[in-house]
Amino acid sequence: MLIPEIIRKKREGHALSTAEIQRFIKGVTEREVTDAQIAAFAMASIFQDLSYRERTDLTLAIRDSGQVLSWDAERLGGPVLDKHSTGGVGDTVSFVLAPILAACGGYVPMIAGRGLAHTGGTIDKLESIPGYTIAPDESTFRQAVKRCGFAIAGQTDDFAPADRRMYATRDVTATVEQSGLITASILSKKLAAGLGSLVMDIKVGNGAFMTDMTVARELSDSLCAVGTQAGMPTEALLTDMNQPLADAAGNGLEVKEAISLLRGEITEGRLHEVTKALAIRNGCLSGLFASESDGASAVDRVLSDGTAAERFVQSIAAMGGPADLLSNLKHLANAPVVRPVMARAEEWGKTLTRVDTRQLGLAVVDLGGGRTHAGQSIDHAVGCTGWLRCGSIADADVPLAMVHARNEADYERAAHRIRHAFQFSEKAQATAVPVVIEHRTA
Repeated sequence: MLIPEIIRKKREGHALSTAEIQRFIKGVTEREVTDAQIAAFAMASIFQDLSYRERTDLTLAIRDSGQVLSWDAERLGGPVLDKHSTGGVGDTVSFVLAPILAACGGYVPMIAGRGLAHTGGTIDKLESIPGYTIAPDESTFRQAVKRCGFAIAGQTDDFAPADRRMYATRDVTATVEQSGLITASILSKKLAAGLGSLVMDIKVGNGAFMTDMTVARELSDSLCAVGTQAGMPTEALLTDMNQPLADAAGNGLEVKEAISLLRGEITEGRLHEVTKALAIRNGCLSGLFASESDGASAVDRVLSDGTAAERFVQSIAAMGGPADLLSNLKHLANAPVVRPVMARAEEWGKTLTRVDTRQLGLAVVDLGGGRTHAGQSIDHAVGCTGWLRCGSIADADVPLAMVHARNEADYERAAHRIRHAFQFSEKAQATAVPVVIEHRTA
């Protein structure tokens, strides 16, 4: 089977066989396939699309290009499950959801990534915790999952190496935005982690990579269908990203907010609502909960009795972090400049009707809390907290946000971006958008 003929067949609109897809991915892994051929395959897929059967075959072939975990030997005694988010601003869900599911009897081997553009990454946030090992050996990772119910680590070169090579090429050839290729990229890594089920958190709005509801639904349906066909039952929640999810954005600041929720200091709000919804769907899909009402009761119980918080500190310690992180936030660095950003006088008394959430994420990048190029170091102490929410009235005494900066110049640059991201109106009322918009299934 010649690689150019496989590309030609897809270019001409024909469906590729399972064997042809496996042959192509084998060539990618073994570097027989060139970067130019990867780009040609990706472009052909954009113009001719991939059927759900082709997407499933591609997903499984990429999964099998590297290590695939199995949890049979651990005899865990509960379902192996996880969630995946398409990214946003203040998306702190992983740090709360994983210990909740663990406290309810699930096991979450979470392979996470770094920040991308204006969105924060779970691994970057974990690096704000002193001593935490983001790249543990396999034995340490397995033991943490078994003992604590969850562990979070970064993706290694052993998982889905074909995807890493394909994505690098797609990223520089304008071929990232294809739902079949995105589906295979996401699900191959989740399948490689040995999951029994998965719930996707598809962010939609001006702070998400997907701003269009139709596109978000298309991707959700693809992920649900392909994940389920590949033997990993998959569902999706579409959630709103027209405002930051958590009240904090920035690496260490988001860890602090997650801890506040686990300690019972936060019992409502957008982060709480999305986390609870994802926990319930994860539990129902995996068989951990008999019904949504049972799931809601279980989630409330493990948050209120401290069981989820206990699992959190156990896992942090198992991965090299401080065992007293839950009670001692001094482990997390503080920025030296903490100042409010105030509304302008002409905005006082007006209603906040729209927030450009992407610009708020970029304000955190301006502060040094994100990257503008690959490999750049980031400042884990900086960020923003206490966002003014849509529907609120601007006031001389109420900040738009609190900025946590390394110096005054960084503060001023971020404050300028934040002020321009908030839109007020004298008459219009903010349109209420539910934070959990839809539930999609295969």
